[in-house]
Amino acid sequence: MDRLAAMRVFVAVVEAQGFSAASRALRMPLSTVSRKIAELESHIGAQLLTRSTRKVIVTDSGWHYYEDARGILDAVEDAEHRVSGEYQQPKGHLTITAPTLFGRRILLPIANSFMRIHHDISIRFQLTNAVVDLLAEHINLGIRIGRLADSSMIATQVGTIREIVCASPHYLSQFGRPLSPSELAGHQCITFAKSDVPKEWVFKSATEKILRVPIQAKLALNSVEGIVIAAVQDAGVAMVYSYQAARHIADGRLEILLSDYEIDPLPVSFIYPQGELVPQKVRAFIDFAMPRLREQLEIVAAQCAQ
Repeated sequence: MDRLAAMRVFVAVVEAQGFSAASRALRMPLSTVSRKIAELESHIGAQLLTRSTRKVIVTDSGWHYYEDARGILDAVEDAEHRVSGEYQQPKGHLTITAPTLFGRRILLPIANSFMRIHHDISIRFQLTNAVVDLLAEHINLGIRIGRLADSSMIATQVGTIREIVCASPHYLSQFGRPLSPSELAGHQCITFAKSDVPKEWVFKSATEKILRVPIQAKLALNSVEGIVIAAVQDAGVAMVYSYQAARHIADGRLEILLSDYEIDPLPVSFIYPQGELVPQKVRAFIDFAMPRLREQLEIVAAQCAQ
């Protein structure tokens, strides 16, 4: 059994979410796809996929194997491109990670424009709000919002964004406008929470002193988009990044509060692993995306200039 070939078939089945779709993507007979997966499972001694009449479900073992297999295939592809000249001209498979909403709204349109010019480059996005280890996850390039502590990465700052507090005009007409962070105690706050609900928000005083202000979370969500929608629907006061609410602020559905107490704007940076040679696909994407990202961040700043 050609394990690398079987690995490619397995990855294709997972990413296409089915045998038939993978068969079409690989231009390989469906029977061959099924046989290679069966051979791979037999060789490994574990079930990777659960088949049903309508869909394919990846087992826990399958997900672990997929992550490792994807990394191995990317490494092989990088090695081949390195020999064939990827370090002289942009081509190959580019993996990028970015915060979920930032990636969807701002970075994805830029990537689509980039691929229309660079036909020899394909892009795979890993959109997540978690901090991802680029080396461990075999990722070429990342977008980070916030101050960077990882000295093993090269960072290029693109711009900055604000962390803002906002609420709808209707909510403010009902409950009043807080004029200082301490007044949030009397307001319905909407917070982001995956497990523990935050009990304080951070501000900065006129004397540059950090203020940690207790809040009572009326509503907690694990979705930033949900927080913004709830604020638009008059559910309370929210703290989000400026780009997440900029459209609603521009059209008047949200208003910025307590801007004099905001912490310093947070840097938005490209990060990528250090190395003597940086693939041209990474250089090309940064060069293409940098001015366009700066333009988008300037638009966000203008929309939030209240």
